[in-house]
Amino acid sequence: MSQLDPLAQLLSRRPKRLALLERIAELGSITRAAKAAGLSYKAAWDAIDELNNLSEQPLVSRSVGGKGGGGARLTPAGERLLALHQRVQALQAQLLLAAEDDADLQLLGRLMLRTSARNQLAGRVRAIHPCGHNDLIDIELPGGERLQAQITHDSTDNMHLQPGSNVVALIKAGWLELHPLHAPRDEQRNALEGRIEQIIPALDGPSEVRIGLASGQTLCALIAAEQLTALGLNRDDPVRALFAASQVLLGTQL
Repeated sequence: MSQLDPLAQLLSRRPKRLALLERIAELGSITRAAKAAGLSYKAAWDAIDELNNLSEQPLVSRSVGGKGGGGARLTPAGERLLALHQRVQALQAQLLLAAEDDADLQLLGRLMLRTSARNQLAGRVRAIHPCGHNDLIDIELPGGERLQAQITHDSTDNMHLQPGSNVVALIKAGWLELHPLHAPRDEQRNALEGRIEQIIPALDGPSEVRIGLASGQTLCALIAAEQLTALGLNRDDPVRALFAASQVLLGTQL
C-alpha cells in the first residue's frame, strides 16, 4: 500500500457534519448543501441541530422557507471551526506523506482512542451482513480469531465500514461470561478462547480475570470469586469467554 492510500482513506472518512459545514459556507442553502454533502434534507437539519447543540456558540445560522428550502450561513464560530478543520486536514496530509510505515499510523490512532471499556481489540472487517434494521459485522482479530458486532445500518454508514476497514472492538469487562473449554459452547454468542494469566481478587466486588488470547491480545473479565470456584477456574487454565454480538461496540479512526 502506498503512502497516498491512507491519505485518501482518511479524507474519505471525513465526518459528514463537517462536509455539510463546508457546503453551507459555499452554497448558502440547506437544500443544496445537503445534496452536495450526500445527506437528506431532514438529515441536514438534524446535523445542524447537533452541531449547534455540541458547540458553546451556534455554528450555523439558518432561516426557514424560500426557493432554496431555507437559507443558511456559518456564524463567526462556525467559520473558525471550519478553518481549523481545514488546517488539521492539511497537517494530517503532511503527516501521512512523511510516515514511513502505514502500520505505525494505525497503531498511533488506536493508542489515542479513549474509552471506558476495558477490552479494546483491534481487528479488520471481513464482511457485513444485513440483519433487519441492523448489520452483523464480521471482524477478524490478529491471529485469525473472529467475532461479530451487531450495529445499526446508520452506524455502519456513519463509520464508512466496509470489508477491509480497520476497527477497534470494545467490550466491557462485566459483559464477558467465562466457561471451561469442556463446557458446551453457545453458538449464538461470540466465543474467544485463551488461558487465564492472572486472577486479581477484590475485597468488595468481583475478581478481575485477565485472559491471554492466542493473538497476543488480552481480555479482562469481572466475575464473582464464588462463581470462579464453582466453575473450577484457576490461573493457567484454558477458558472460553462468551459475549453477545450486541455487546460489542465498534470504533474507527477519523
